[in-house]
Parts: sequence; C-alpha cells; structure tokens
Amino acid sequence: MELTTVWFVLIAVLWTGYFVLEGFDFGVGILLPFLGKGEVERRTIVKTIGPVWDGNEVWLLVAGGATFAAFPEWYATLFSGFYLPLFLILLALIARGVALEYRSKSDSTRGWDRAFFWGSLGPAFLWGVAFANIVRGVPLDADHEYTGTLLTLLNPFALLGGLATLLLFTLHGAIFLTLRTTGELRQGASRMAKSLAPVTILVVMAFLLTSGGNRSAWWTAVALVALGLIGALAATLRGRDGWAFTASALAVGAVVAALFSGLWPNVLPALDPVNSLTVTNAASTPYTLTVMTWVAAIFTPVVLAYQAWTYWVFRRRLTGAI
Repeated sequence: MELTTVWFVLIAVLWTGYFVLEGFDFGVGILLPFLGKGEVERRTIVKTIGPVWDGNEVWLLVAGGATFAAFPEWYATLFSGFYLPLFLILLALIARGVALEYRSKSDSTRGWDRAFFWGSLGPAFLWGVAFANIVRGVPLDADHEYTGTLLTLLNPFALLGGLATLLLFTLHGAIFLTLRTTGELRQGASRMAKSLAPVTILVVMAFLLTSGGNRSAWWTAVALVALGLIGALAATLRGRDGWAFTASALAVGAVVAALFSGLWPNVLPALDPVNSLTVTNAASTPYTLTVMTWVAAIFTPVVLAYQAWTYWVFRRRLTGAI
C-alpha cells in the first residue's frame, strides 16, 4: 500500500475518533437545557464529560496536523476556502471550553450554560456542512484555490449534512447520558434518545444516499450506519445502555467511513474534475510521509492506551448527588 493511501486512511481514522468521542460531548451540551431541570441535574450532565472532553479534542488537533503534514495542498485549500466556517467552529469550541472550565467557579451558571449549549450546537452543525461540501465538491481554479463564497458553501446538500450531524451527535449524546447517569436524568435521556432516533435515521440515511457514493466499501459503510442506528434504538428500548452506546458509536464511525470512501481518491473534489485535489497531487514528499509513518506507529498506541485508561477510570455512573 502506498504511503499516500496509508495517510488518507489514517486521517479518516483520526476524524472517526474525533467524531465518535467529541460527538457525544456535543450532544451532551445540546441536551443540557432540555434535560437539566435544576442546578444539580445540570451539574451532573456537565460532570459526565468533565474528565474527558479536552482529551477528546486532541483528535481534532492531530487530524489537522496530520492533514497539514501529509497533504499540505489539501490543508492550504481547505483552510483558506473554508476559513469563515472553520473560524466560527474555532470560536464555538473556545467558548465551550471556557464555559466548561469556569462554570463551577461562578456564582451564576446561566451564561456559561448558554455558551456550552451554543458552543456545542454550532460545531455539531457546521462540521456536517463542511464535510458535505468536501464530498460534493467546491469551485477550485487551476491553482487549487477556492473561488466560491460563503453562500456557495451553504447549499441545500451541505445544510442537509449539517442537520444530519447535528441530529446524529445529539442522539449520540443522549445515549451517552443514559449510560453515565441514573434515576430521572437517565430516564429523561432515554426518552430523548427514543424520540430522536427515528428522525435521525431518516435524515442521516437521506444525506448519505444523496452523497453520490457507489463503491462497495461505501455501500458497506452505509449499511453499517443503518444497522448502528437501528441497533442503538433497539438497545435503548430494551434498556441495554452499553450496547446502545456501542451501536451509536458504530453508526458515527461508519458515517465518517462512508464519507471518506466516497471521497477517494480525491481529497477535495472540484466542480471541474480537472482541478480536483487528489491523494497524489496534494501529498507531501515520500520522505516526509515515511518519517510521519514511523512517528505515528510509535506514539499512536501510547495515546490510545492513555485515553482508554482515562475512560476506564471514569466509567462509573453519576448519581446526581452533591
């Protein structure tokens, strides 16, 4: 397997890890005003992700760094053409992080809760918009520079993608809360998951089926998305919280797999195929890719082991007691 292919797959894996882990963080933030009826419940909801949310964001940093090093042309075109949406995501993530850190240090939590909510909802929607445009293709010139506007990115397919990820992450967060809480809070999260699941299945499948993929790998990933979402609903109905979360995580990961398998061998298609960025014309030198591969082989297992240990330590349900 060529190193360009290896790094395309690795970047897809990094985005998968980010959306699976940060996805339920977004969902928890979105659900805070709907499930947190009092300060004790809201504090419990925030505490479910308190020890892990910042570690989950490391996946985004590594995905961005890997893209910059492995496919600099892709990185340059993406971050210049998508500058405003990505800047809004960055602002939302900053506001969300500040809210999580300062909420417990303030006498009034109302403002921080709003920041947590909007800082979660914004990226959950905008990431779908961004990836929908990446898959659909954008106007690029012969120098691989983006020639569209912000309104170009807000096309109907992209908005459908944003709605799909928003619903998917909210469902993922609801299932996570059923796994991590007890009592009335868990029951409320379970009811929310049961209500969200049918519409999430419809919207996510509509988004994927209109994305234009046709390879066998793409069809396999789409089938896994459907099975994951249906399985999550079935497990939630039966009160099997662990299996529901596993199925939900499978669905999120399969969505990313479907998008990347539909994208290959492009990394950023152009509306004029001649100007598309591919794994070949966007890649770094073979030497750079070789060094990166050795670094990834050494340090990736260490990071995975540390994060797995963190989740194991904070695996117990929260009761909501002060």
